[in-house]
Amino acid sequence: MANIPTTSTTLLRDLANDSQHARWSEFVTRYRPMMEAFMRERFPSLDADDVIQETLIAVCAALPSYRYVPEEKGYFHNYLTGILRNKALRQLHKEQRQAEIADEMRRSRGDAPQCMANGGRVRSPSSPQGVIQGDDEQSWRVTLVEIALRQLMNDESIQSRTRQVFLRVVVNGEKPDDVAAAFGIERNAVDQIKNRMMPRLQKIVSALEKAGNI
Repeated sequence: MANIPTTSTTLLRDLANDSQHARWSEFVTRYRPMMEAFMRERFPSLDADDVIQETLIAVCAALPSYRYVPEEKGYFHNYLTGILRNKALRQLHKEQRQAEIADEMRRSRGDAPQCMANGGRVRSPSSPQGVIQGDDEQSWRVTLVEIALRQLMNDESIQSRTRQVFLRVVVNGEKPDDVAAAFGIERNAVDQIKNRMMPRLQKIVSALEKAGNI
């Protein structure tokens, strides 16, 4: 990993007192190389820029209550990479769940497994030059699902609770019983929401496939 920056207590204090402080650029310059190195070593498959941006937002919100006491709480760089790691794990889980959703929808349509289709090559009308292979096919489907999920979650004709239940069960992978308890509804109601929403998601994905709108 890149060289660990020396902790500046005055920098942390200034940023804690003013979230719009001009020294934020100094903070980013100081810590971004370390964060990028951490992402390359631990999570090379993720978009480091997105995860780092989410981490900086979280740090901005946390600094007013943060107290730098290294002998009790450890060094600041460990605190920062801890937040970065949690954000990366959440993003990794999200992508894995989206890949699982894509696989589930493909199975529901009766599509052939990737290794059997076209001798390991999967043809799609909306893919570049009509052919996508291996990991590229999976990445393409995950992208479609991500766009479709965003459209579905922005559909104001769907009740907010319905959207949140679907998001927590299908995307976040939470247990249906836990989600039912959180919303004060029956487990059967959670299953019904999933069964209603999955076809709507599939419809959006199918439309994106036909339009090539990725």
